[in-house]
Amino acid sequence: MNNLDAVFVDVDDFCQIFLPAWEKYLIFPVSNKEISLLISQLSK
Repeated sequence: MNNLDAVFVDVDDFCQIFLPAWEKYLIFPVSNKEISLLISQLSK
């Protein structure tokens, strides 16, 4: 595994933990479409 793969795996692991916790604490409801858009923006 090269360094780029390791970074991708680390970011993916972080997102798997962070995003569900973040969604739980949102004050305003957000649709899945909006969350998908946000995730795609974060990955750029």
